[in-house]
Amino acid sequence: MDKVINFIKDKKLISVAEKIFSGERLDFDDGLKLFESNDLLSIGYLASYVNEKKNQDRVYFNVNVHITPTNICIGTCKFCAFRKDKGDEGAYELTIEKILEKLDSLNLDGVTEVHIVGGLHPDWGYEYYLEMVKRIKERYPFIQIKAFTAEEIKYIAERGGKSVEDTLKEFKEVGLSSMPGGGGEIFNPEVRSKLCPEKISAKEYLDIHKTAHRLGIKTNATMLFGHVESYRDRVEHLLMLREAQDETGGFQAFIPLAFHPINTRIEGADYTTAVDEIKTLAVSRLLLDNFDHIKAYWIMLGEKVAQLSLFYGVDDLDGTVVEEEITQAAGAKAGKYMPKERLIRLIREAGKTPVERDALYNIINVY
Repeated sequence: MDKVINFIKDKKLISVAEKIFSGERLDFDDGLKLFESNDLLSIGYLASYVNEKKNQDRVYFNVNVHITPTNICIGTCKFCAFRKDKGDEGAYELTIEKILEKLDSLNLDGVTEVHIVGGLHPDWGYEYYLEMVKRIKERYPFIQIKAFTAEEIKYIAERGGKSVEDTLKEFKEVGLSSMPGGGGEIFNPEVRSKLCPEKISAKEYLDIHKTAHRLGIKTNATMLFGHVESYRDRVEHLLMLREAQDETGGFQAFIPLAFHPINTRIEGADYTTAVDEIKTLAVSRLLLDNFDHIKAYWIMLGEKVAQLSLFYGVDDLDGTVVEEEITQAAGAKAGKYMPKERLIRLIREAGKTPVERDALYNIINVY
C-alpha cells in the first residue's frame, strides 16, 4: 500500500486512498476531493482496485434491442432533444402491432432483452402500456422486458387511476422483468427545477425504484452530468443512490449519462470531455460501494472512451443496442448498433474477460 500511496500525485487523495485500502466507506468530502482532482491515473487505480475486488477481470455485456414507442411527450425537459408535440414534423407513435412488426423485422437470434422507453403520450391510457408488455412477452417469451422509467411508471399509474405499487405488480404479472434507470438526471432540486421542472422529484424517483425493489423488480440508476450541475451536486446524487441501495439492494447497475447538447434548450452547454467522463465513471465506482456494476454506455461515450473506462472501474459496456434513437437526436455520434463480436473485441483488448449476460445479470456465456 505504501508504494501506491507514494505513487499518488495529488496528495489530497492520500486520505481517500487510505480509506479505500482499509475498507472504510467514503463520505461527501472524499467524493468532492476525487471530482476536484486532476490526478486521473491515481483515481483510476483506486477505482480499478475496488472493481477487481468485486468483479475480478470480468466485463459484462448483453445482446439487446431498443424500442421507443413514441417521441410525442407532454414533458418539457430542457435537456431533451427527442420530444415532439403531436402534429410536429417528425412526431411518431407506434401501435402495438407496429411494435411487434418492428421486433419481427429484427434478427432476434441471441437477443435476451428488449429495452422500452419513450415519451409520455397524451392520448395513451394504462391499458395500452399493459397490453404492449403482455403482447411482447407472449410473442417472445425468451426475451426479458426492461421497460419504463420511474417517470413513465408514475404517468402510467396516473392514467389508470392506480397506485405505483399496484401498477408495478400488474406489469410484473404480464412480463415486466426489470426497469431502466432513466429520469434520475440530477437530484438537487434547484438544478432539477432548471432542467425539468415538471418531472418527478428525486424523492419520487427513489420511492418508485424502492417500491419496484420490494416487489422483486430489479432496476438501474442513472445520473445525467455535464450540463449546469456542480461537483457537489454529483456527489450528493451518488450518495442518495447509495443510501437507497443500503435500504433495498435492488439496483443492479449505475449508468452515468454524458449530456449531449445538440437540439436541447440548455444555453451555453457543450459536450463533456473524455477526462470528465472517465473521472465520473471512476468516482461512481468509488462512492457507490454497494453497487456491483458500473456501466459505460457506449452510445453516449463512444466506443473508445467506453473501452478505456474498463481501466477506471467500469465492468459493463451495456449491449448491442439495436435502434437507439433518443441520444441520437441530441448529437450522439457513436451509432445505433454494435455487433456482439465488436463488444467482445473491445473487452479482450483491454485484457478483460467478456461475459455475456441477460437483463438480470444471469451469465449466458464467458468468452
